[in-house]
Amino acid sequence: MSNVTIKDLAAALSLSVSTVSRALSGDRNVSASTREKVLSAAEEMGYRKNPVAASLKAGNTRTVGVVVPEMWSGYTIQMIHGLQEVLYPLGVRVIIADSGEDPAREAENILMMERFMVDGLVVGLCSCLENKDLYKRLLAQKTPLAFFGRIPHGLEVSQVLVDDYAKSFFMVERMIRSGRRRIVHLEGPESIYNSLERCRGYRDALTKYGLDRDSSLIRRTGMSIEDGARAIDCLLEDKVSFDAIFSFTERPAVGAMNRLRELGLRIPEDIAVCSFSGTTYTDVVYPRMTTVEPPMYAIGETVAQLLMEKIKDPDSAPRTVVLNAEIKMQGSTGY
Repeated sequence: MSNVTIKDLAAALSLSVSTVSRALSGDRNVSASTREKVLSAAEEMGYRKNPVAASLKAGNTRTVGVVVPEMWSGYTIQMIHGLQEVLYPLGVRVIIADSGEDPAREAENILMMERFMVDGLVVGLCSCLENKDLYKRLLAQKTPLAFFGRIPHGLEVSQVLVDDYAKSFFMVERMIRSGRRRIVHLEGPESIYNSLERCRGYRDALTKYGLDRDSSLIRRTGMSIEDGARAIDCLLEDKVSFDAIFSFTERPAVGAMNRLRELGLRIPEDIAVCSFSGTTYTDVVYPRMTTVEPPMYAIGETVAQLLMEKIKDPDSAPRTVVLNAEIKMQGSTGY
């Protein structure tokens, strides 16, 4: 059934559209009898005020778009919960789109949000190498933007992240000090800037302790459990000796752990394993995995606050907020 409009009310009452509109808004220049007639007809005909149209008339939609690289993980879900806790009390609605780790779909999602005339955008990138021209255009138009986690390196934007370099350095240093000397790094895709920072932390920790930065120990993987298992197979095929693994993220680490156990290797006695994390995978594998845990709920809250700052004042300077990530020591490293 079609929505009843002001034009429908005006036609039914033989009044002008402007008179009906003023009566519905409580304009004192409309007589009491006319206002009562309009309100009565609105009730009978099922008229409902269109909040989107009213917002557009006021110059905003009270809606923000959230574009995420993937939707199903605990990492994303926690972030969205934190973001909604800030925005919902402000009367701001949220439209969420999943890019499926595809930069082309990410661009489509951004353009869709533009068509929906959202007041601002929160974005987690699929790639720091793609869609830069699109984001530059949005920034030039003063579209309010805020990024979380995966950031558009090289652009001056509001963003929330953790110190990937420092936390990676700490994790690798901890394994070195526990006696590990041949530490594999499962490196993430080069299109994700966090991957570069985590690898830098890994390399610098090896240098600090005078360990050989053997390139055969660095294996670029994808983001899946299967990618981690394949990395182990390749290491063994290449006859690379190792006694520990530091993974860019938890899914390849889980795949590596599963494959090592299938081969009869013990964790952590033979091979220690740790990673950055964002899901519950690290608590359901055995032994539980030592991880760096980004505060995703707080990241959601903070990125929402940064976006509202830009919505209120598009000319305000962009801010970068670095939140502390928790080091979660568990059985996979033996300490």
